[in-house]
Amino acid sequence: MWFFGSKGPSGFSSSSTAEEVTQGIDGSALTAIVTGASSGIGVETTRVLALRGVLVVMAVRNVDAGRNVKEAILKEIPGAKIDVMELDLSSMASIRKFASQYQSSNLPLNLLINNAGVVTPFMLSHDGIELQFATNYLGPFLLTDLLSETMKKTARESNIEGRIVNVSSIGHRFTYSEGIRFNKINDESGYSSWYAYGQSKLATILHAKELSRRLKEDGVEITANSLHPGGIPTNIVRHDRFMNGFLHLIGKYFLKSIPQGAATTCYVALHPQVKGVSGEFFVDSNISNPSSMANDVDLAKKLWDFSFTLINPK
Repeated sequence: MWFFGSKGPSGFSSSSTAEEVTQGIDGSALTAIVTGASSGIGVETTRVLALRGVLVVMAVRNVDAGRNVKEAILKEIPGAKIDVMELDLSSMASIRKFASQYQSSNLPLNLLINNAGVVTPFMLSHDGIELQFATNYLGPFLLTDLLSETMKKTARESNIEGRIVNVSSIGHRFTYSEGIRFNKINDESGYSSWYAYGQSKLATILHAKELSRRLKEDGVEITANSLHPGGIPTNIVRHDRFMNGFLHLIGKYFLKSIPQGAATTCYVALHPQVKGVSGEFFVDSNISNPSSMANDVDLAKKLWDFSFTLINPK
């Protein structure tokens, strides 16, 4: 992690904005899906990708909120290419419906940005899985799997590298002692909302690592990377009143702005410096080192197999 404002090898820093890290890049040949695109850094990611000419599909739980964001962006960038589609990442049925509708649209897919995230007290998803693990990790895992053939086809036909970008968090370091609680995913008794968040974000990095390994093995021109956007005063902690208040109180002194928070996502999605780079973890638009657990190849493989049992219950 670079000292606030000091530049890393990429030439960018924690204070770089999403517009700055994509300056001069032409994305007009690209189509992207951005999840959680109607709030926080998802909005800015959508806006800056659209500014660079990318056709952006906003995958959002609240379609009205998504349309409002689309209209606001169109006022600023009249030529922006933006679609809004409904997606609830806590529901496998919603994810399968979204993927099916996307495939029916015959749109290509160059960029998949798994951005959506939540911090919640203990709850179960529609499918009976702890909500943070379901929304932050398992939903994006299923979505990525369902859209992988579309991405492979696009990469082959367009001859443009596809990129899968998982928005993780430095919070992946603060998880349960075993990292992923394979046998206790839904165990309320030992539940901690912050450790559960850390677990889901560790899983997000492991997903990108294992996916990257498999894509390389298949000889497919698609990369998979993960990143920490930086501390940002978004509404992700809306379920935790104390943390919400605390972040907004200290935010102006220590946290990134939304344009700075979306920078690493936009950098990893669009920048030519990242061409061919896969399986890495980025912080402040530079390659960084995640925790030792996040680099555990065996844990990544075990999580991959475990995830398939969850999305395809017998």
